[in-house]
Amino acid sequence: MSGRVDIAQVRDFVERHCIPLESHAHVHDPAALDHALSQLRPIAREWGLYLPQMPAAQGGLGLSWTERAAVFEEAGRSYLGPAALNCAAPDQPNMISLLQQGTPAQQLRYLRPLAEGRVRSCFAMTEPAPGAGSDPSMLRTTARREGGGWVIDGHKWFITGAVGAAFCIVLAQTEEGPTQFIVDMGNPGLALVRAIRAIDPYAVGGHGELRFTACRVDGDAVLGEAGQGFAYAQARLEPARVSHCLRLLGRARRALEIAQAYVCERTSFGERLADLQQIQAMVADCHIDLHASRLMSLDCARRMDEGLPVKTESAMTKVFVSEALHRIADRAAQMCGALGMSEDAPVALILRELRPFRVYDGASELHRATLGRRFLKT
Repeated sequence: MSGRVDIAQVRDFVERHCIPLESHAHVHDPAALDHALSQLRPIAREWGLYLPQMPAAQGGLGLSWTERAAVFEEAGRSYLGPAALNCAAPDQPNMISLLQQGTPAQQLRYLRPLAEGRVRSCFAMTEPAPGAGSDPSMLRTTARREGGGWVIDGHKWFITGAVGAAFCIVLAQTEEGPTQFIVDMGNPGLALVRAIRAIDPYAVGGHGELRFTACRVDGDAVLGEAGQGFAYAQARLEPARVSHCLRLLGRARRALEIAQAYVCERTSFGERLADLQQIQAMVADCHIDLHASRLMSLDCARRMDEGLPVKTESAMTKVFVSEALHRIADRAAQMCGALGMSEDAPVALILRELRPFRVYDGASELHRATLGRRFLKT
């Protein structure tokens, strides 16, 4: 680390402020989550921990990928941590997209309030069948030119962060090819159909279903160049996957910490659970998975700092880490017995948070197929 962020301080912030504020009332309640974050973000700013991923010119800490890796992991020990530091998805990758592809006017209107934590955003790509999912080439949402602007029509769902968002970045098909647009959520042609109650309980802004019906936007709503939407989405997803790995690494660590404390105290048949070889093996396997996950993620971070491509490495890391972290949480729940199946301890909810990561940002099966083809061509 450069010394600009004391990792012990990040851990202290999470322990003193985030974890005590965790509540079952936050489950599937974006408004309650937003209220909690409004309490935490001023403290994060005061502690000098806010916006680790953004340049100093944008009010951030200007950390490199390698430097921010440990920050993301420590913040991720609480579901409130990353968003309290304003480095949670989808806002974190949206900020980077706006920084890289946005015009000065777009950055002033959308990036600044997003970075300052005054608004939230979402990224709308996934569609109901037969639309785009794991295969983005199946994109059915369209945008056509009309007058000096565009008209967008389409249907999106499982859009993380949509509930309560101020704007979305939407991917639509145009004559030039797939194109990204910035659309205000208050646009009369955009409707939040519903909030989808998914398996993960603490997604900031939940998961929304959106419908675009003759949604009119000005010509300056295009983010980047028309026709380059897929390229932008790919450039966004690769670092976003690594960021997810790092944040959720902290969640899996927390589950393991709870389980280890439990087996060291709980006795059965006259001995501590921690003295049983089966428990010891499960703990060892969890730490092996943690160590390997951290090293793979750090390797991607180093490569990104060096300006090297991570198309293959981020896909491999996402597959391994998503499955390894789920194994850790599953073992932790098993070690806690009935407590691990209940909401009396955070372990069961952490397990629910980690399960969908094997689907989000590309299902493991898709990545394996793509990687296999890529390796067989070399």
